[in-house]
Amino acid sequence: GRTRVKWESPKSVMIITKPGDCSLIGMTRDMALYLVETPRYGSESGITCYVDEKLKNSKRFKYDKIVRNHPIACEKLKFWTPELCALQPKSFDFIITLGGDGTVLFSSWLFQNYIPPVIPFHLGSLGFLTPFDFDRYKQHLHNAMERGVRINLRGRLTCTVYRRVPHPDCKSPEEAKAVQLRNVQPLGEERQVPCFTTIPVEKYHVINDLVVDRGPSPYVSLLELFGDDKHLTTVQADGLAISTPTGSTAYSLSAGGSLTHPDIHAILITPICPHTLSFRPTLVPDSMELRICVPFNSRNTAWASFDGRGRVELKQGDHIKVTASRYPFPTVCKEDQATDWFNSLQNCLHWNKRERQKSF
Repeated sequence: GRTRVKWESPKSVMIITKPGDCSLIGMTRDMALYLVETPRYGSESGITCYVDEKLKNSKRFKYDKIVRNHPIACEKLKFWTPELCALQPKSFDFIITLGGDGTVLFSSWLFQNYIPPVIPFHLGSLGFLTPFDFDRYKQHLHNAMERGVRINLRGRLTCTVYRRVPHPDCKSPEEAKAVQLRNVQPLGEERQVPCFTTIPVEKYHVINDLVVDRGPSPYVSLLELFGDDKHLTTVQADGLAISTPTGSTAYSLSAGGSLTHPDIHAILITPICPHTLSFRPTLVPDSMELRICVPFNSRNTAWASFDGRGRVELKQGDHIKVTASRYPFPTVCKEDQATDWFNSLQNCLHWNKRERQKSF
Protein backbone atom coordinates (compact mmCIF):
# COMPACT_ATOMS: atom_id res chain seq x y z
CA GLY A 1 0.00 0.00 0.00
CA ARG A 2 3.03 2.29 -0.02
CA THR A 3 3.62 2.25 -3.77
CA ARG A 4 1.43 4.03 -6.29
CA VAL A 5 1.05 2.24 -9.61
CA LYS A 6 -0.29 3.82 -12.78
CA TRP A 7 -1.60 1.60 -15.54
CA GLU A 8 -0.42 2.38 -19.05
CA SER A 9 -3.69 2.43 -20.95
CA PRO A 10 -5.36 -0.73 -19.58
CA LYS A 11 -7.23 -2.48 -22.37
CA SER A 12 -9.37 -5.05 -20.57
CA VAL A 13 -11.09 -5.53 -17.24
CA MET A 14 -12.84 -8.52 -15.68
CA ILE A 15 -15.92 -8.18 -13.45
CA ILE A 16 -16.55 -10.98 -10.95
CA THR A 17 -20.07 -10.81 -9.53
CA LYS A 18 -21.12 -12.63 -6.38
CA PRO A 19 -22.44 -16.00 -7.63
CA GLY A 20 -26.12 -16.61 -7.03
CA ASP A 21 -27.02 -13.02 -6.10
CA CYS A 22 -29.56 -11.85 -8.69
CA SER A 23 -29.75 -8.37 -7.16
CA LEU A 24 -26.22 -7.62 -8.42
CA ILE A 25 -26.86 -8.48 -12.08
CA GLY A 26 -28.28 -5.04 -12.90
CA MET A 27 -25.31 -3.37 -11.19
CA THR A 28 -22.95 -5.55 -13.21
CA ARG A 29 -24.70 -4.48 -16.43
CA ASP A 30 -24.52 -0.77 -15.55
CA MET A 31 -20.83 -0.96 -14.65
CA ALA A 32 -19.98 -2.93 -17.78
CA LEU A 33 -21.74 -0.40 -20.03
CA TYR A 34 -19.94 2.45 -18.28
CA LEU A 35 -16.57 0.79 -18.88
CA VAL A 36 -17.12 -0.04 -22.58
CA GLU A 37 -18.78 3.27 -23.55
CA THR A 38 -16.72 5.87 -21.67
CA PRO A 39 -13.97 7.14 -24.05
CA ARG A 40 -10.45 6.69 -22.67
CA TYR A 41 -6.85 7.09 -23.77
CA GLY A 42 -7.62 8.90 -27.01
CA SER A 43 -10.13 6.32 -28.19
CA GLU A 44 -13.77 6.98 -29.00
CA SER A 45 -14.80 4.01 -26.89
CA GLY A 46 -13.92 2.49 -23.55
CA ILE A 47 -12.03 -0.64 -22.61
CA THR A 48 -12.97 -4.27 -23.17
CA CYS A 49 -15.03 -5.66 -20.31
CA TYR A 50 -15.43 -9.35 -19.44
CA VAL A 51 -18.38 -10.56 -17.36
CA ASP A 52 -19.38 -14.05 -16.23
CA GLU A 53 -20.44 -16.28 -19.13
CA LYS A 54 -23.47 -17.37 -17.10
CA LEU A 55 -24.91 -13.86 -17.57
CA LYS A 56 -25.08 -14.23 -21.35
CA ASN A 57 -28.44 -16.01 -21.18
CA SER A 58 -29.67 -14.25 -18.04
CA LYS A 59 -33.06 -12.54 -18.36
CA ARG A 60 -31.93 -9.95 -15.84
CA PHE A 61 -28.71 -9.11 -17.68
CA LYS A 62 -30.52 -8.78 -21.06
CA TYR A 63 -27.49 -9.25 -23.29
CA ASP A 64 -29.55 -9.20 -26.53
CA LYS A 65 -31.09 -5.86 -25.58
CA ILE A 66 -27.68 -4.46 -24.67
CA VAL A 67 -26.32 -5.36 -28.12
CA ARG A 68 -29.31 -3.76 -29.87
CA ASN A 69 -29.17 -0.51 -27.92
CA HIS A 70 -25.39 -0.27 -27.54
CA PRO A 71 -23.61 -1.45 -30.74
CA ILE A 72 -20.17 -1.00 -29.15
CA ALA A 73 -21.02 -3.91 -26.84
CA CYS A 74 -20.68 -6.35 -29.75
CA GLU A 75 -16.96 -5.63 -29.79
CA LYS A 76 -16.17 -4.57 -26.23
CA LEU A 77 -18.44 -6.71 -24.02
CA LYS A 78 -17.11 -10.25 -23.67
CA PHE A 79 -17.51 -13.19 -21.32
CA TRP A 80 -15.04 -14.99 -19.08
CA THR A 81 -14.94 -18.63 -18.03
CA PRO A 82 -12.90 -20.39 -15.32
CA GLU A 83 -10.90 -22.04 -18.11
CA LEU A 84 -9.94 -18.64 -19.54
CA CYS A 85 -8.81 -17.47 -16.09
CA ALA A 86 -6.65 -20.56 -15.63
CA LEU A 87 -5.10 -20.65 -19.11
CA GLN A 88 -4.80 -16.93 -19.95
CA PRO A 89 -4.70 -14.98 -16.67
CA LYS A 90 -2.85 -12.09 -18.32
CA SER A 91 -5.79 -11.42 -20.64
CA PHE A 92 -7.06 -8.96 -18.00
CA ASP A 93 -5.32 -5.78 -16.85
CA PHE A 94 -7.30 -5.61 -13.62
CA ILE A 95 -10.27 -7.24 -11.89
CA ILE A 96 -13.38 -5.76 -10.26
CA THR A 97 -15.31 -7.78 -7.67
CA LEU A 98 -18.93 -7.01 -6.81
CA GLY A 99 -19.90 -8.75 -3.58
CA GLY A 100 -18.32 -9.41 -0.23
CA ASP A 101 -15.20 -11.09 1.11
CA GLY A 102 -16.36 -14.41 -0.33
CA THR A 103 -16.29 -12.95 -3.83
CA VAL A 104 -12.71 -11.78 -3.27
CA LEU A 105 -11.80 -15.31 -2.13
CA PHE A 106 -13.54 -16.67 -5.24
CA SER A 107 -11.32 -14.49 -7.44
CA SER A 108 -8.26 -15.95 -5.69
CA TRP A 109 -9.65 -19.43 -6.35
CA LEU A 110 -10.10 -18.65 -10.08
CA PHE A 111 -6.51 -17.40 -10.42
CA GLN A 112 -4.35 -20.02 -8.73
CA ASN A 113 -1.11 -18.56 -10.08
CA TYR A 114 -0.73 -15.03 -11.46
CA ILE A 115 -3.63 -12.70 -10.69
CA PRO A 116 -4.12 -9.09 -11.89
CA PRO A 117 -4.79 -6.29 -9.36
CA VAL A 118 -8.24 -6.48 -7.77
CA ILE A 119 -10.57 -3.54 -7.03
CA PRO A 120 -13.12 -4.92 -4.51
CA PHE A 121 -16.50 -3.18 -4.15
CA HIS A 122 -18.51 -3.70 -0.97
CA LEU A 123 -21.84 -5.35 -1.78
CA GLY A 124 -21.73 -8.18 0.74
CA SER A 125 -22.08 -8.68 4.49
CA LEU A 126 -18.96 -7.77 6.49
CA GLY A 127 -16.41 -6.44 4.05
CA PHE A 128 -12.93 -6.82 5.56
CA LEU A 129 -11.47 -6.96 2.05
CA THR A 130 -13.91 -4.65 0.22
CA PRO A 131 -13.19 -0.97 1.02
CA PHE A 132 -14.81 0.60 -2.08
CA ASP A 133 -18.42 1.84 -2.08
CA PHE A 134 -20.44 0.93 -5.17
CA ASP A 135 -22.43 4.20 -5.07
CA ARG A 136 -19.28 6.03 -6.21
CA TYR A 137 -17.95 3.39 -8.61
CA LYS A 138 -17.58 5.81 -11.54
CA GLN A 139 -15.37 8.13 -9.51
CA HIS A 140 -13.33 5.26 -8.06
CA LEU A 141 -12.72 3.65 -11.46
CA HIS A 142 -11.91 6.98 -13.14
CA ASN A 143 -9.35 7.80 -10.46
CA ALA A 144 -7.83 4.32 -10.67
CA MET A 145 -7.39 4.40 -14.45
CA GLU A 146 -6.35 8.04 -14.78
CA ARG A 147 -4.35 8.76 -11.61
CA GLY A 148 -3.04 5.34 -10.61
CA VAL A 149 -3.61 3.20 -7.54
CA ARG A 150 -1.89 2.00 -4.38
CA ILE A 151 -1.37 -1.75 -4.40
CA ASN A 152 -1.39 -4.01 -1.34
CA LEU A 153 0.41 -7.28 -2.09
CA ARG A 154 -1.33 -9.76 0.18
CA GLY A 155 0.67 -12.92 0.74
CA ARG A 156 -0.86 -16.28 -0.14
CA LEU A 157 0.08 -19.78 0.99
CA THR A 158 0.87 -22.70 -1.28
CA CYS A 159 -0.66 -25.89 0.13
CA THR A 160 0.50 -29.15 -1.47
CA VAL A 161 -1.29 -32.39 -0.60
CA TYR A 162 0.95 -35.47 -0.46
CA ARG A 163 -0.50 -38.98 -0.54
CA ARG A 164 1.22 -42.02 0.93
CA VAL A 165 2.58 -44.51 -1.58
CA PRO A 166 2.12 -48.10 -0.33
CA HIS A 167 5.36 -50.04 0.06
CA PRO A 168 5.78 -52.46 -2.89
CA ASP A 169 6.86 -55.32 -0.59
CA CYS A 170 3.74 -55.16 1.58
CA LYS A 171 1.13 -57.83 0.90
CA SER A 172 -1.07 -57.43 3.97
CA PRO A 173 -2.05 -54.68 6.46
CA GLU A 174 -0.01 -56.39 9.20
CA GLU A 175 3.07 -56.53 7.01
CA ALA A 176 2.56 -52.91 5.99
CA LYS A 177 2.42 -51.86 9.64
CA ALA A 178 5.64 -53.74 10.35
CA VAL A 179 7.39 -51.96 7.50
CA GLN A 180 6.03 -48.62 8.68
CA LEU A 181 7.43 -49.18 12.16
CA ARG A 182 10.86 -49.86 10.68
CA ASN A 183 10.77 -46.57 8.81
CA VAL A 184 9.91 -44.05 11.50
CA GLN A 185 11.96 -41.10 12.59
CA PRO A 186 13.64 -41.60 15.99
CA LEU A 187 11.39 -39.19 17.89
CA GLY A 188 9.95 -41.50 20.49
CA GLU A 189 7.00 -43.82 20.16
CA GLU A 190 4.42 -41.09 20.74
CA ARG A 191 5.77 -39.04 17.82
CA GLN A 192 6.28 -41.76 15.26
CA VAL A 193 5.81 -40.37 11.77
CA PRO A 194 6.67 -42.63 8.80
CA CYS A 195 9.44 -41.64 6.42
CA PHE A 196 7.46 -43.33 3.68
CA THR A 197 7.45 -42.25 0.08
CA THR A 198 4.70 -39.78 -0.74
CA ILE A 199 3.66 -38.13 -3.97
CA PRO A 200 2.16 -34.65 -4.47
CA VAL A 201 -1.34 -34.88 -5.90
CA GLU A 202 -2.98 -31.47 -5.43
CA LYS A 203 -1.83 -27.89 -4.98
CA TYR A 204 -3.80 -24.85 -3.84
CA HIS A 205 -2.94 -21.17 -3.34
CA VAL A 206 -4.99 -19.73 -0.47
CA ILE A 207 -5.37 -16.11 0.58
CA ASN A 208 -7.11 -16.83 3.91
CA ASP A 209 -6.35 -20.20 5.44
CA LEU A 210 -5.85 -23.91 5.33
CA VAL A 211 -8.01 -25.71 7.91
CA VAL A 212 -7.34 -29.33 8.91
CA ASP A 213 -10.03 -30.77 11.19
CA ARG A 214 -11.59 -34.05 12.36
CA GLY A 215 -14.50 -33.86 9.93
CA PRO A 216 -17.44 -36.11 10.84
CA SER A 217 -15.39 -38.22 13.26
CA PRO A 218 -16.34 -38.09 16.97
CA TYR A 219 -12.68 -38.45 17.97
CA VAL A 220 -10.23 -35.61 18.53
CA SER A 221 -7.78 -34.96 15.68
CA LEU A 222 -4.26 -36.30 16.03
CA LEU A 223 -1.80 -34.41 13.83
CA GLU A 224 1.96 -33.98 13.78
CA LEU A 225 3.23 -30.48 13.02
CA PHE A 226 6.69 -29.95 11.53
CA GLY A 227 8.58 -26.75 10.76
CA ASP A 228 11.55 -26.90 8.39
CA ASP A 229 11.56 -30.70 8.85
CA LYS A 230 11.81 -30.42 12.64
CA HIS A 231 9.03 -31.74 14.85
CA LEU A 232 7.28 -28.81 16.53
CA THR A 233 4.38 -30.42 18.38
CA THR A 234 1.67 -33.04 18.37
CA VAL A 235 -1.74 -31.49 17.77
CA GLN A 236 -4.64 -32.98 19.71
CA ALA A 237 -7.56 -30.71 18.97
CA ASP A 238 -10.69 -30.36 16.88
CA GLY A 239 -8.41 -29.04 14.17
CA LEU A 240 -5.72 -26.61 13.12
CA ALA A 241 -5.92 -23.37 11.11
CA ILE A 242 -2.86 -22.25 9.15
CA SER A 243 -3.56 -18.67 8.11
CA THR A 244 -2.10 -15.69 6.31
CA PRO A 245 -2.20 -12.23 7.92
CA THR A 246 -5.17 -11.51 5.61
CA GLY A 247 -6.88 -14.60 7.05
CA SER A 248 -6.24 -13.48 10.63
CA THR A 249 -9.72 -11.89 10.67
CA ALA A 250 -11.39 -15.12 9.50
CA TYR A 251 -11.47 -18.61 11.07
CA SER A 252 -8.26 -17.95 12.99
CA LEU A 253 -9.85 -15.02 14.81
CA SER A 254 -12.88 -17.13 15.79
CA ALA A 255 -10.48 -19.75 17.20
CA GLY A 256 -8.68 -17.18 19.36
CA GLY A 257 -5.89 -16.16 16.99
CA SER A 258 -4.33 -12.71 16.92
CA LEU A 259 -5.25 -9.90 14.56
CA THR A 260 -2.26 -9.52 12.25
CA HIS A 261 -1.50 -6.57 9.99
CA PRO A 262 -1.27 -7.68 6.32
CA ASP A 263 2.17 -6.07 5.98
CA ILE A 264 3.65 -8.59 8.45
CA HIS A 265 5.33 -11.53 6.73
CA ALA A 266 4.15 -14.38 8.93
CA ILE A 267 2.16 -17.61 9.03
CA LEU A 268 -0.40 -18.00 11.81
CA ILE A 269 -0.77 -21.38 13.52
CA THR A 270 -4.06 -21.44 15.44
CA PRO A 271 -5.38 -24.57 17.18
CA ILE A 272 -9.13 -25.14 17.10
CA CYS A 273 -10.40 -26.20 20.55
CA PRO A 274 -7.08 -27.78 21.66
CA HIS A 275 -7.09 -30.52 24.30
CA THR A 276 -4.27 -28.74 26.18
CA LEU A 277 -4.67 -25.17 27.39
CA SER A 278 -0.96 -24.48 26.85
CA PHE A 279 -1.30 -24.80 23.05
CA ARG A 280 -1.60 -21.12 22.25
CA PRO A 281 -1.85 -19.44 18.81
CA THR A 282 1.58 -18.87 17.30
CA LEU A 283 3.13 -16.76 14.55
CA VAL A 284 6.11 -18.07 12.59
CA PRO A 285 8.05 -16.40 9.75
CA ASP A 286 6.66 -17.06 6.30
CA SER A 287 10.06 -18.39 5.25
CA MET A 288 9.35 -21.53 7.33
CA GLU A 289 8.09 -24.65 5.58
CA LEU A 290 5.29 -26.31 7.55
CA ARG A 291 4.06 -29.88 7.28
CA ILE A 292 0.85 -31.19 8.83
CA CYS A 293 0.91 -34.99 8.96
CA VAL A 294 -1.69 -37.60 9.87
CA PRO A 295 0.28 -40.30 11.75
CA PHE A 296 -0.44 -43.99 11.30
CA ASN A 297 -1.54 -44.36 14.92
CA SER A 298 -4.31 -41.79 14.48
CA ARG A 299 -7.76 -43.19 15.29
CA ASN A 300 -9.36 -41.41 12.37
CA THR A 301 -8.60 -39.57 9.18
CA ALA A 302 -8.51 -35.78 8.90
CA TRP A 303 -10.20 -33.38 6.49
CA ALA A 304 -8.66 -30.30 4.90
CA SER A 305 -10.26 -27.27 3.26
CA PHE A 306 -8.58 -24.46 1.37
CA ASP A 307 -10.21 -21.04 1.77
CA GLY A 308 -13.34 -23.01 2.62
CA ARG A 309 -13.24 -24.91 -0.70
CA GLY A 310 -11.81 -28.11 -2.14
CA ARG A 311 -12.43 -30.21 0.95
CA VAL A 312 -10.28 -33.38 0.83
CA GLU A 313 -9.75 -36.32 3.17
CA LEU A 314 -6.28 -36.97 4.59
CA LYS A 315 -5.70 -40.61 5.43
CA GLN A 316 -3.07 -42.04 7.75
CA GLY A 317 0.33 -41.37 6.18
CA ASP A 318 -0.80 -38.34 4.15
CA HIS A 319 0.45 -34.83 4.81
CA ILE A 320 0.18 -31.25 3.57
CA LYS A 321 3.17 -29.00 2.94
CA VAL A 322 2.59 -25.27 3.45
CA THR A 323 4.93 -22.58 2.11
CA ALA A 324 4.68 -18.92 1.17
CA SER A 325 3.27 -18.63 -2.34
CA ARG A 326 5.24 -17.11 -5.19
CA TYR A 327 2.02 -15.47 -6.38
CA PRO A 328 0.75 -12.75 -4.01
CA PHE A 329 -2.77 -11.39 -4.22
CA PRO A 330 -2.68 -7.68 -5.26
CA THR A 331 -5.59 -5.60 -4.00
CA VAL A 332 -6.13 -1.91 -4.67
CA CYS A 333 -6.16 0.31 -1.58
CA LYS A 334 -8.88 2.91 -1.11
CA GLU A 335 -6.54 5.13 0.93
CA ASP A 336 -3.49 3.20 2.08
CA GLN A 337 -2.81 -0.22 3.53
CA ALA A 338 -2.82 0.68 7.23
CA THR A 339 -5.83 3.02 7.02
CA ASP A 340 -7.92 0.49 5.09
CA TRP A 341 -7.08 -2.29 7.56
CA PHE A 342 -7.88 -0.36 10.73
CA ASN A 343 -11.06 1.03 9.15
CA SER A 344 -12.18 -2.54 8.40
CA LEU A 345 -11.57 -3.55 12.03
CA GLN A 346 -13.59 -0.61 13.31
CA ASN A 347 -16.43 -0.97 10.80
CA CYS A 348 -16.72 -4.77 10.74
CA LEU A 349 -15.72 -5.81 14.27
CA HIS A 350 -16.49 -2.55 16.11
CA TRP A 351 -12.96 -3.07 17.39
CA ASN A 352 -12.46 -1.90 21.00
CA LYS A 353 -15.62 0.20 21.02
CA ARG A 354 -17.32 0.81 24.36
CA GLU A 355 -18.89 3.59 26.35
CA ARG A 356 -16.25 6.10 27.36
CA GLN A 357 -15.58 6.27 31.08
CA LYS A 358 -16.90 9.47 32.58
CA SER A 359 -14.56 11.86 34.34
CA PHE A 360 -14.85 12.64 38.05
